[in-house]
Amino acid sequence: MNVTFAEVNRVVEVVFLVILLIIVVSYALLAIVSVVAMRRHQLKNRYQSVDDLISSKYLPGISIIAPAYNEGLTIVENVRSILSLSYSDFEIIIVNDGSKDDSLQKLIEAFSLAKVRTVQVADIPTQQVRGVYKSRNLAYSHLIVVDKDNGGKADALNAGINQSSKKLVLCIDVDCIIEPDGLLKMVRPFLEERKRRVVAVGGVIRVVNNCEVKSGKVTQVNLPNGWLERFQVLEYFRVFTLTRMGWAQMRGLLLISGALGMFDKEILVKAGGYTPGIVGEDMELVLKLHKYMREVAKQKYTIGFVPDPLCWTEVPDSAKVLSRQRNRWSRGFLESISAHKRMFFNPKYGFVGMISFPYAVFFEWLLAPIELLGYGYFILCMYMGYFNLPYFLLLFILVYSYFMMVTLLSILSEELVYHHYNRKIDLVKLMLIALVEPFFYHPLNLYWTIKGNFDYFIRGKREWGKMDRRGFDENII
Repeated sequence: MNVTFAEVNRVVEVVFLVILLIIVVSYALLAIVSVVAMRRHQLKNRYQSVDDLISSKYLPGISIIAPAYNEGLTIVENVRSILSLSYSDFEIIIVNDGSKDDSLQKLIEAFSLAKVRTVQVADIPTQQVRGVYKSRNLAYSHLIVVDKDNGGKADALNAGINQSSKKLVLCIDVDCIIEPDGLLKMVRPFLEERKRRVVAVGGVIRVVNNCEVKSGKVTQVNLPNGWLERFQVLEYFRVFTLTRMGWAQMRGLLLISGALGMFDKEILVKAGGYTPGIVGEDMELVLKLHKYMREVAKQKYTIGFVPDPLCWTEVPDSAKVLSRQRNRWSRGFLESISAHKRMFFNPKYGFVGMISFPYAVFFEWLLAPIELLGYGYFILCMYMGYFNLPYFLLLFILVYSYFMMVTLLSILSEELVYHHYNRKIDLVKLMLIALVEPFFYHPLNLYWTIKGNFDYFIRGKREWGKMDRRGFDENII
């Protein structure tokens, strides 16, 4: 039986159209769920302010753990920012992960630290701890600094967990800026949920580049000057506002950003803590928690998400650094789904196993190779003389229109709910950037993702990769 290229081409066109429709429908459902949940959250906050929790005697204690590696330029200012958070019972654990600069010395001098003897509360295996320091100054009595041999971010977080003494653990990046009431908002799901055990809660991350920062607080939100940073602003809007919120509402969230995640310490320790030696430690931990609660604890549980901008982070402002980050994200994603491949279409893991995990495999991993194959097939069709102009235009209009709808909806949601960008010109700029994003930023992301796949499968690359940062000093007034 001879099959002509024209017949194959018709089948391929139908397949690509079906894939596109599935993506459109799934993203639309996620967006609807997210918007409804955000609206409900906004109404609740209108009548139940988190300020009422400040004086409560029943707030659980929080251990804030921040790994630091060669952060000498800004480490003191970053710690002062964390110390200023509004909460009645918290401790700060800075883990110096074998820094080669003067990070530890600066901390010792700035906060009058002295080496002390401590007993570990947990016993998760880590690299050698050289010493634990506490302040002689009573004003910093809740500050702990752990000095250890270098073992990577996951290992440093585990060392911090071992030293923590509170019921909840908040894992953050040391150079992030947390909103003053961020702890109160993140602890709220742990207090309000009655039917299920809350094992983890994530929050919204926003871009701090070119914002005005004073005394460790964002005092004026500005749109970044650079094109790359602006593209990332839109990207963060979509991911946190219209994706993670939706998955959390359906109890299928697979990822809590490593920059800001709060965990039930008891469950975190019993699950084994973070897995050292991988670059996607944040996603891998969430999958590990799903696995533990389903297989071992066998309890009803939930992994929540707070749709408020609670944390501000500096994003890469150069293509070189951004490419390293996206390469690492791609490899980390592959490591995580490979380590927990048993979840794939496994009814034992409920909604996660049957829906969100397969969705991540098909539409967050395989979609990039499929898109690349689509471009290659498009070129082949042109070469063979089977270029279908009406089909191409239909596909292009559908993809572009849908992409614009999702992006503009995320901008609208951000503006209506939080209204951070006070200048109308900033919103106009964001909308104009959204028009060109598919032609400039998306191809770069596609290339970096494919390269991450190549580095993982072919080169076996596992290292973190250097991430250069400017810091917030130039933005401080």
